[in-house]
Amino acid sequence: MNLQQLRSQLAFNRGQRVGILLLTGLIVVVSSIDLLLPTTGETSLELNSDELERIQCKIDSIRSSIIERSQPKRYAFNPNFITDYKAYTLGMTPGEFDRLKSFRDRDQWINSVKDFQQVTGVSDSLLAEISPWFKFPEWVTNPKPRKRNFVNFDQPLSYANKQDLNQASLDDLVKVSGVGKVLGARIIELRSRLGGFHSPVQLNGVWGLKPVVIERIEKRFAVKTPKKIRAININTATASDLATIPGISFDLAKTIWEFVRLREGITELGELKKIEELTIQKYELIALYLSADP
Repeated sequence: MNLQQLRSQLAFNRGQRVGILLLTGLIVVVSSIDLLLPTTGETSLELNSDELERIQCKIDSIRSSIIERSQPKRYAFNPNFITDYKAYTLGMTPGEFDRLKSFRDRDQWINSVKDFQQVTGVSDSLLAEISPWFKFPEWVTNPKPRKRNFVNFDQPLSYANKQDLNQASLDDLVKVSGVGKVLGARIIELRSRLGGFHSPVQLNGVWGLKPVVIERIEKRFAVKTPKKIRAININTATASDLATIPGISFDLAKTIWEFVRLREGITELGELKKIEELTIQKYELIALYLSADP
């Protein structure tokens, strides 16, 4: 190929020359912009010690919050109703739980943190960990003072100020410590059956009424309108006669009758105290209904 042919092939027309010029200009402009823009390197983070401490505190707070949320949530509970699984999660040993279960099986109750440790034998460290979650009933933690609706018998009344036992109502009787509605009703029932009391000694015929309670009654009540009693001659009475005395069973009446017959009569009622089955209270009761006439 001669030089003339090569030149003709490398020649550009007007449109091509304009395009090449524009492309070259564009390349120059882009390169200039890249060179003119300031280079940005990595910005260094400069923090003083106070800022670092605040950031570290926030990190620790977030970490503690995450740990707390990951722990099993605890709720207050009554230690009287701990199950074997609950005891396991609390860290109690099988022996400690068995002692608690045995205590509860006897229908006994734990009413304080001290009671719980005494019964179970848990360590002080475990008790300090779980006791803040104990929840006892309100009536255990804040018991209301009991109202004394009975009379104080430390200072007995004089005879003039005592109430007539034959006129006492159920409300009057239940004010005596130890006399509830049941015993009070029994006293009134016996009084009605007898037609009235002859002596407070007859209270010994009330089933379930203890001597100490009878003493309290006598400090506030007296028999001011006594019922008259027709005495039975012990030396001529039969066992059936003696069995009519309130509070005396037929077996005891028969024992008394046999005692008198073996001695061919007695001169004093006090001799009946020798009968083993006859208690002091029973003797005082039947003595109201008996005489020892020859």
